[in-house]
Amino acid sequence: MKQFLILFVAATLCCINHAQAQKAIPNVDVKTLDGRSVNMQTVTGKGKIVVLSFWATWCKPCQLELDALMDFYAEWQDKYNVEIVAITIDTQRALPKVGPMVESKGWTYTILADANQQLKNALNFQAIPQTFLVDATGNVVYEHAGYVPGDEYELEKKIKEIAQK
Repeated sequence: MKQFLILFVAATLCCINHAQAQKAIPNVDVKTLDGRSVNMQTVTGKGKIVVLSFWATWCKPCQLELDALMDFYAEWQDKYNVEIVAITIDTQRALPKVGPMVESKGWTYTILADANQQLKNALNFQAIPQTFLVDATGNVVYEHAGYVPGDEYELEKKIKEIAQK
């Protein structure tokens, strides 16, 4: 009986972890920098691996992460068919700073704005930078909060695992 209980608990935890790791991107609209609405389900699930990186202009660790990812982006596009989408959570008032910062940094990512934080709330996280790795079918398979130099290597490892499936 004890072995059955242990097996049951282990199986339940495994299923819970799998369910959490496989959450779908919510049906939420965000904006392009020129104000057009874009549904996040059209951004992901197009047969391409997508890295969603949440950031803000005032967040130095966010900028460091996006700078580091830029060093790998062209290679990841070629090797793994990856798209990076940087989603700012800057308020409507701060949005005019986003374009000039992106241009000065030379980031070639797709840049979207979640000024009302609907997507942030739907994905249920608090702090930035926050990174989500989305598989080719639109499911979140990995997420990471914060940034320290070297996190991009762990992200590449996860991307490689997904690309090989």
